Amino acid sequence: MELVIDIGNSSAKLAVFDKNEIVDIFYDSNRDISQLDNLCKKYKITKGIISSVVKISDTINRQINSLPFKVLILSHSTSIPIINDYKSPQTLGMDRIAAVIGAEEIKPERDLLIIDAGTCITYDFIDSNGHYKGGNISPGVEMRFKALKHYTDKLPYIDKDGKTLLIGEDTETAIRSGVTLGVEHEIVGYISLMRNKYPQLLVFLTGGNDFSFDTKLKSIIFVDKFLVLKGLNRIIHYNEEL
Repeated sequence: MELVIDIGNSSAKLAVFDKNEIVDIFYDSNRDISQLDNLCKKYKITKGIISSVVKISDTINRQINSLPFKVLILSHSTSIPIINDYKSPQTLGMDRIAAVIGAEEIKPERDLLIIDAGTCITYDFIDSNGHYKGGNISPGVEMRFKALKHYTDKLPYIDKDGKTLLIGEDTETAIRSGVTLGVEHEIVGYISLMRNKYPQLLVFLTGGNDFSFDTKLKSIIFVDKFLVLKGLNRIIHYNEEL
């Protein structure tokens, strides 16, 4: 079995794989993986991988180093099963490349747009020849709510859960609708632009946020919240075969 650790800006996700199947998933702090010992006692894990978009804490480093099996630390120099054409691979978020690799395994030899709606919203593109071309980054939903509060004197912080209207009827619905509908239109806009250039484009949506889409787009969108974890697991097996 394999242990996959994805450390994000807000939390850490741990997944246990049996070959290509997810057996179990845990959520923990991105500063101290307190569940690691119990997890390793529960499952017979023989190898692992860790990816992080933040500096790995000293605590987590000690926890990883104490494991009885080898853990691959994903970096820009790690061998991967796609061709990376990004101009600055050393600055590329490991979660972004992992999500692309996960999507490419599910739909190989296709033009793919991978949208990860988490703390930030990332848009990444890999062509049908297996070349990762890059992508874009914009503020995530929660970041937009917090920015409106932070950069104004009178606008309040609004939770994303609640009434969303086409036209806001008060400040609360104006902010919630402006942010959530704005993000949805942004995503649809990116998909439409990419489809104009790549008519056979398929789209993968991952991350922690859910959105609604026009029925014309639903047929090309695949929702998979565990795309990054699946990509990381694929990287483990790819490096074993080298």
